[in-house]
Amino acid sequence: MSFGAAGGPVDMNDFVVPANGVGICVESFGDSADPAIVLSHGAGNSMLSWDDELCARLAAGGRRVVRYDIRDAGRSVTYPPGAPPYGMRDLVADAVGILDALGLETAHFVGLSLGGAIGQLLALDHPDRIATLTLAASTPGAPGHEDADLPGVTDELRAFFANEPAPPDWTDRAAVIEYIVESERPFAARFDEAAMRELAVRVFDRAADIEANLTNVFAMDPGEPWRARLGALTVPTLILHGTGDPMFRFAHAEAL
Repeated sequence: MSFGAAGGPVDMNDFVVPANGVGICVESFGDSADPAIVLSHGAGNSMLSWDDELCARLAAGGRRVVRYDIRDAGRSVTYPPGAPPYGMRDLVADAVGILDALGLETAHFVGLSLGGAIGQLLALDHPDRIATLTLAASTPGAPGHEDADLPGVTDELRAFFANEPAPPDWTDRAAVIEYIVESERPFAARFDEAAMRELAVRVFDRAADIEANLTNVFAMDPGEPWRARLGALTVPTLILHGTGDPMFRFAHAEAL
């Protein structure tokens, strides 16, 4: 156990690996000889959004589970807030670099939301490295590439975006924790405030730069659209989606 800049405890079971020329923080559960599952979460999230118990249960089932922080999240490389010098293809190359750094020829890849976008490009551009692909709460192509044939966010979520909480003082631990909790509330069918608050505390105390963590990825360049390429996917793929998803409504899953 160590302590972050804000004085809070930081879980140091994770470690930083060189990937695509930058430092990416990963954590591995289970036997390194077991088939690997790599977990990639959504924009603004760190590896902690993959629940500890879920990772442990997957590992107990004979899998090596790897979760990681994308750029600007958690303990991975960070950049000045508002100026991310990377795009979607860099995040894909980072994921390949993680496989290389851990000595994994192939892995099962599970991507949620932005992680699903990373997974789609991984499977298209590096199919030899992906054993299976699982896309959760994802849209065909990258977030930011709106398609006229797919529905937008729900009215309730649109109203939230129009009146979302103002950015906090990023040095104020209590204010940032509250901001994280309230920012996540509209996305949950059954919101567990106590659990989310506990997670927000861990996220704040572990982040190298919490402002960059929560803002930079939304400012990055998504690159060229790739939805038209998805029919060429050969990797076995599973789609997981909630029928009440307010961000990527169920038609996005059907399109995938």
